[in-house]
Amino acid sequence: MDHSFDTVLVEYDDERGVGTITMNRPDALNALNGQLRDDIIAGLESLEERNEDADGVALRAVVLEGAGEKAFCAGADIGGFSDESAGGTSARSHYDVIRDFPTPVIAKIDGYCLGGGLETALACDFRLASEGSTFGFPEVNLGILPGAGGVQYVEKLAGPAVAKELAMTGKHISAERAGEEGIVTHVHAADEFDEAVDEFVTDLAGQAPLAIQGIKKSADMAVHSGLEEGLAYDSSLFQELLKTEDHAEGAAAFAEDRDPEFEGK
Repeated sequence: MDHSFDTVLVEYDDERGVGTITMNRPDALNALNGQLRDDIIAGLESLEERNEDADGVALRAVVLEGAGEKAFCAGADIGGFSDESAGGTSARSHYDVIRDFPTPVIAKIDGYCLGGGLETALACDFRLASEGSTFGFPEVNLGILPGAGGVQYVEKLAGPAVAKELAMTGKHISAERAGEEGIVTHVHAADEFDEAVDEFVTDLAGQAPLAIQGIKKSADMAVHSGLEEGLAYDSSLFQELLKTEDHAEGAAAFAEDRDPEFEGK
């Protein structure tokens, strides 16, 4: 499973079951172009291949980050705006692939997180940011709006007024405010950031992976369904998880007062 990509670096930590995709265009502040979008998708697919020959679930979590010290992703290359920039082609966009990826995807944000970069982070399950990071939707300055659902995402997380403010003014907000508004999951001091992200991801990867995947499906369903439909969906997932070896292991570990060893089966 040796893959090489032009614009991303892909790593896999076999001990924790954690993959890392680094957007690797630091001179362009990791701005999204067609190649980077394609490579993010291909990188995720290459990590998912780890499960194919595994006895259970090998890939437990994925971290998405930006190379360099200035940006997670500063948005789309302005010269490359198109239907593709907004995920508007017939093929699945990288936003879709991140959002629908079975394993949790964690955006590790250090620096600028703007426009399509913010929409990329919003497609992830969690957003962990350093305190010096900044967030915004500058598209209004180009006479357009965030085309990959940025307003929709922020409205769900922080309400319509905040979504309108970000998109209508084009101004940047601090990581502190993004955290207060619920746009960012956690904000950490710069000197604690790497360790805090590693701790969060390691803890997540240590949980029962089939249950984690089911919880992701449940939370995503809640966004799109009514309460009754969501409750029925959760009940179905619950019944399936009761039949897993992980559930039996978790119950045994609880009874024996020890840490469980989940394998994802």
